[in-house]
Amino acid sequence: MTFVLFKHGRLYGEWASKGDSIVVQHGRIQAIGYARELELQLSGKEYETVDWEDAYVLPGLTDSHMHLSMHGMKLAMLDLTSATSKEEMLAMLRKRVAVTPPGEWILGLNWNENAFIPVEIPDIAELDAITDQHPVYLTRTCFHTFLANSEAFRRAGINEDTPDPASGAYGRDADGRLNGLIYEEASFAFTSVQPEPDYSVKKDTIRRACMDALRLGLTAAHTEDLRFLGSVETMQQIYRELREEGLPFRTHQLIYHPFLEEAKVQGLRAGTGNEWFKIGAIKMFADGAIGGRTALLSEPYSDAPHTCGMAIQPQPELNQMVAAVRATGYPVAVHAIGDGAAHMILTAMEAHALTGESGLPDRLIHGQVLRGDLVKRMAKLPLIADIQPRFVASDFPWVLDRVGKERTEYLYAWKKLLEAGIPCAGGSDAPIEPLNPFLGIHAAVTRAKPEEMHEGYLPAEKLDVHEAIRLFTTGSAVAAGEADERGTIAEGKAADFTVIDRDVSESPQALLDVKVRMTIVNGKVAYRS
Repeated sequence: MTFVLFKHGRLYGEWASKGDSIVVQHGRIQAIGYARELELQLSGKEYETVDWEDAYVLPGLTDSHMHLSMHGMKLAMLDLTSATSKEEMLAMLRKRVAVTPPGEWILGLNWNENAFIPVEIPDIAELDAITDQHPVYLTRTCFHTFLANSEAFRRAGINEDTPDPASGAYGRDADGRLNGLIYEEASFAFTSVQPEPDYSVKKDTIRRACMDALRLGLTAAHTEDLRFLGSVETMQQIYRELREEGLPFRTHQLIYHPFLEEAKVQGLRAGTGNEWFKIGAIKMFADGAIGGRTALLSEPYSDAPHTCGMAIQPQPELNQMVAAVRATGYPVAVHAIGDGAAHMILTAMEAHALTGESGLPDRLIHGQVLRGDLVKRMAKLPLIADIQPRFVASDFPWVLDRVGKERTEYLYAWKKLLEAGIPCAGGSDAPIEPLNPFLGIHAAVTRAKPEEMHEGYLPAEKLDVHEAIRLFTTGSAVAAGEADERGTIAEGKAADFTVIDRDVSESPQALLDVKVRMTIVNGKVAYRS
């Protein structure tokens, strides 16, 4: 059987006028029309029928920036997302301690003091009071700030006299004593002494995350997993085995910069791979996050005038890193949240032009604080803005205190980026934000939290629902160099569809209430509710 007829669906947007059914052969769209006429065309041929039962059919949604490995870990770890106070966070930790054998690490993630009333962060003494029998290591929602107890500091070999590393810091109180906070690459001392998961755990973690993504309507993801998987060889083996075992999920793999040499040894080049697993850009960091005030701003933080944030490396070193990547033919994908970091990476990109041999653009990831001059520079480069609309829901209103009113014109300015002609791709940055793509689309449309009813934070930057959906369809396809393969419903393109129960263009509330009926990848039903 080579044909599948998907019928009686409501095709999204511009495709609605073409019919209600699609014929697929060998994972590709062969014809679009109405059920009766397509059934006549298939007369005499053997084919399977899948009835969409009047559901709404979108092009397959793709998350352009997330971490499958860490999302899979989140599903098994202490998740502090729901904590609304310091006390609630500590109570959740106590419950985990009660069921964890002494001596084992307790790992948690997604605490966010800006969601706490009052805004308070537990200190090392409060963690120690809960347990001195377990090393505790809790990752903030931004994944750039961490919190640990004394036992974790002991195992990491960090004491009061340990100097800060060049690209990080250990938090201290007014008397210079460790307060439990850890910033940026100072975290390496802690992660390096945590038990290394074996191969089966790593593989199960990736499988778990992919299955959850399919459940949420995602057909593909752009991901960076090497910090968890540990080697390029392991990454290739796990994804190859999962595909051989029938996991129907596409991935576009960013290569974390320290693994560039291994990627070269393995013979990997940007843009190579197959329809299930492709190699993308080299991932680098230029700064940290706004929440912990480690994102690099060009002027001091409004609520902390003693600091502008933190550059992960100085400009000359960043230039050298980009030059080395260019020598291998790869584009770069650079985490740059502050305008100071954006200036640094654009300077490096301008000094070392992208050759284009891979067919992939560079990526400026996040770009939450920009300026008009930076946007003009971005528009002149073969560059895509890799944005995460859901950050608006998480970061406002407290981010206004960080940057001040004078820097709001280009704050999370997704509309201005699109108007400047800069291609934009949409992602979640899961597990930092929820993986559900409809929450990201909702944030782009409303510029508000799901529970809020107002005109939106900086409402001039709102996208309409079609622009927001394109971030997760055509935008992600452009970022992966696959605009001819995916992102729209058209004959010859991959038969990837996200099938939902309602018209999400009716109202913002529809985006919050939507249920995924089916996720179809390569012409096969990969998830059915």
